[in-house]
Amino acid sequence: MKVAFYTLGCKVNSYETEAVMEKFLAKGYEVVDFDGMSDVYVINSCMVTNTGEKKSKQITRRPYHHNPKAIVIVMGCLSQLKAAEMMEIDGVKIVIGTKNRENLVDYLENYLEDEVPRNLVSALEKDEEYDALTINDFHTQKRAFLKIQDGCNNFCTYCIIPYTRGRIRSKAKDLILEEVDQLVKHGHIEVVLTGIHTGGYGADLEDYSFADLLRDLEKVRGLERIRISSIEISELDEEILEVITKSKKIVHHLHIPLQSGSNRILKLMNRKYRKEEFLDKLNKIREKISDVAFTTDVIVGFPSETEADFDEAYDFIKTAGFQELHVFPYSRRSGTVADKMPEQVDPETKKDRVRKLLELSDFLMAEYIEKSIGKTVKVIAEQEKEGFLVGHSRDYIALKFKGDKILLGREVEVKVIAPDKPYNLGSLI
Repeated sequence: MKVAFYTLGCKVNSYETEAVMEKFLAKGYEVVDFDGMSDVYVINSCMVTNTGEKKSKQITRRPYHHNPKAIVIVMGCLSQLKAAEMMEIDGVKIVIGTKNRENLVDYLENYLEDEVPRNLVSALEKDEEYDALTINDFHTQKRAFLKIQDGCNNFCTYCIIPYTRGRIRSKAKDLILEEVDQLVKHGHIEVVLTGIHTGGYGADLEDYSFADLLRDLEKVRGLERIRISSIEISELDEEILEVITKSKKIVHHLHIPLQSGSNRILKLMNRKYRKEEFLDKLNKIREKISDVAFTTDVIVGFPSETEADFDEAYDFIKTAGFQELHVFPYSRRSGTVADKMPEQVDPETKKDRVRKLLELSDFLMAEYIEKSIGKTVKVIAEQEKEGFLVGHSRDYIALKFKGDKILLGREVEVKVIAPDKPYNLGSLI
């Protein structure tokens, strides 16, 4: 049988789709393009924002128009909280949430026997165990995402994810190291450590921490790069910074979510730092790692955010010296504290503030690239696109350059030539 996959949302979802895909491949299923004819379509859904939820539903409706007889399966965050809604979409026969996905092939084959639709979503328990999903290969790109933990204990007032993913659960170190060995054997020399709250790894373990994991990954033969997908400013303590500073493999690029540069809004968001503390930590990291590059997430239009709050955040972001911003308009999520807050900001104001910060992000990136022009950087050739090899440098500059496909998966030296979007122009050395 043919099966097609579609992933929405974050790097964790990308990892989980890969893991489920491996289960299907092991049972002899043929993986085909999602926009073509298939017997089975698997959608990994997202609901972190209204846009993510809306698109997840749109994508779920698409297979029925390709093949009305197809079996549509939905998994992920949206189906965890809105399983009944997803079951009502034409073609949907199986819905699971954010656990038990390692059994998905069995669920499908049970359906093939009796053709009884299945809502298999169950509530997340406080002491939920880490799921059994693992991967040996990352089929869609050379930079492999590696999920090391699930869940979050922070309960930021705007975020629905603790309710769709549960509390922090860490993957056993032996499983992680075994996966990394397999990924290296399949030609992946960079892994991106990812999770719902990546830096929270080890919070539920007695004798093993995130710093311990980084030290153990450093020893893996054949692994050239370790990238931390995201880490909170409070988790970048002296021990973690010492590990990064001494490492030859952990890249000097850190994605640290800010969310707002206004202290009043940070408090309303239940973010556990002030902007002064955030900036002080950035400067301390720069003292230890002079060539470090910072990227961040920012939410605009949080309830009651005034023009003065936004201006305060804008000025802080310029001062902080980020390389690039990921900007999101605040999205109301039923069930969160922020959804009930008064003074919700109107959509046009949010749209305008997003535009201003994206323009600032473009300026910051262009400024960073200008300083890099003429420099030679190491890039892993991740994919071929429109006649170019494309990849990222250790400090997360996205580059395209001419080169033979035999270089895919290898780390090569590239000279930065000129800024461009979405990939800056480089020349293979």
